[in-house]
Amino acid sequence: MEIDLPRDRINAYLRDVPKVELHVHVEGTLEPELAFALARRNGVALPWSGVEALRAAYAFDDLQQFLDLYYAGAAVLRTEQDFFELAWAYLQRAAAENVVHAEIFFDPQAHTARGVPLATVLSGLWRACQEARRLGIGARLILCFLRHLGEGPALETLEEALPHRDRFIGVGLDSSERGFPPELFARVFARSRALGLHRVAHAGEEGPAAYVRTALDALQVERIDHGVRCLEDPALVDRLVRERIPLTVCPLSNVRLRVFDRLADHPLGRMLDAGLIATVNSDDPAYFGGYLVQNLTESFASLGLGGRTACRVVRHGFEAAFLEPRERARLLDRLDDFTTRFR
Repeated sequence: MEIDLPRDRINAYLRDVPKVELHVHVEGTLEPELAFALARRNGVALPWSGVEALRAAYAFDDLQQFLDLYYAGAAVLRTEQDFFELAWAYLQRAAAENVVHAEIFFDPQAHTARGVPLATVLSGLWRACQEARRLGIGARLILCFLRHLGEGPALETLEEALPHRDRFIGVGLDSSERGFPPELFARVFARSRALGLHRVAHAGEEGPAAYVRTALDALQVERIDHGVRCLEDPALVDRLVRERIPLTVCPLSNVRLRVFDRLADHPLGRMLDAGLIATVNSDDPAYFGGYLVQNLTESFASLGLGGRTACRVVRHGFEAAFLEPRERARLLDRLDDFTTRFR
């Protein structure tokens, strides 16, 4: 259901409406306060003098600069309880923003490389997802491969995770795009597909539009993460619209990582005008200055997007989520009921 919301009520709608988040890295929700608390508990020395010094370091020239800091911060995560507290902190924030379904990325290789067992990572995150039911959130996990480590380690990570297959719903591909096109990971995605896992991949953020195409063809992904450069290829846009491939767009992240200089330059509006199933998400909100509601409200204000578009973007999230048909129908009914009452 789309209604023509008055412009002065769009923010209230985006704040209060039931929402879905489909592109959030749990390690990217590590707020400085929690990072220092875990560092003290685990005897880890961080290279910053305190919370404000760490927060001041969140000024990035590109994706790689961010990733270097991101992996340094992850060093404080050691125990199952650490991973539980990390995910639980995000889920509490999400609940406060009326998120009712979240599909959360995690990077096991960032932790196993430090000697943290994959089972430890998954146990803590999964426990938080189970606890999220009492917050009214359906939370699911998507295991991501770090593309800069190559396909061999990705295949090993997938096999190591299989004893815990019931704790994650899909696989993804993240980390540095430049120099690591999607087709390098065709075997691990074919194996994931054979196992019945959902498949997503970061493409067309720093990488070219061609990476979106190869993610579809070589990896047979069901969603594209970011994908903002697809507009450079009109034939690709036509395909994404025709095949109804969702894109999980992260506006504040794109600006903080210098994909676009200003939020007013972001192509979200043009993507929606083209008929793309674009959703809005927070990516790594502790580092990029905003969780889901802030991404929505700042984007709509900067781009001058209207009330009907607000309804459409929120609905796209439910349509793009990896939900069982009955659960999707239930949540869409809840969305429509809220929208009707809001009007």
